[in-house]
Amino acid sequence: MDDEHDQRAEEPLTGRRREPIGAPVIRADPAVVGADAEQAANYDPTDPTHLSAAVEEVRRFAAGDEAIDSLRMLRGAAACAACVRGYGSYKDAIAAIGEEVGVSFVRKWARVHDLPIEIRRQVALGAIAPSAAKHIARVTGVDRYDLAWATIDHGLTVREVRAIAGAAADSSVRAELEARAVPLGHLELELPVDTYRRLRTVAANRGQTVEEWIGAAIDG
Repeated sequence: MDDEHDQRAEEPLTGRRREPIGAPVIRADPAVVGADAEQAANYDPTDPTHLSAAVEEVRRFAAGDEAIDSLRMLRGAAACAACVRGYGSYKDAIAAIGEEVGVSFVRKWARVHDLPIEIRRQVALGAIAPSAAKHIARVTGVDRYDLAWATIDHGLTVREVRAIAGAAADSSVRAELEARAVPLGHLELELPVDTYRRLRTVAANRGQTVEEWIGAAIDG
């Protein structure tokens, strides 16, 4: 598992989902959801039975019949994305789901399903609110990572995330964060004392600051 995570860290940051559409990657991870992982629904858009189940899930999701927690949202988002992929367009997906569910609803949650696994996992763990995730999904590429990590590191509100995502359409998330004096790349760490001593010693012996050593260690 560690090798897999290291390999993912070395992949180009496209800001897009790398797993199959509708697959319960986070929702089927016992480390995240515990015993409920076995109940995770797979919405394979190429399977008619799965696609029918996705249609029903989108209807329930849009109706708000159940409380929307993080995992419930990820399930609804997966169903939205599967419907779009399975029917080939938003228009055809809505024709199957029903006109009472708007295109904008399906689009915004399908985009959340498209977020990379690193960000979706933070949503499932509660570090990023579902209402913030849908605004993070409005931006693309590395902007998604920048906005997600800034949201966690600086406790950005949903309103702030929405404003930054909207303004970034004409610039970038990084530029919008700088304009709001939100430092991107600033991270506070609290380490065990022994670890802290070793970190300081290694960096000093190499003639580097702690920041330089950590950056070089990660890049290497």
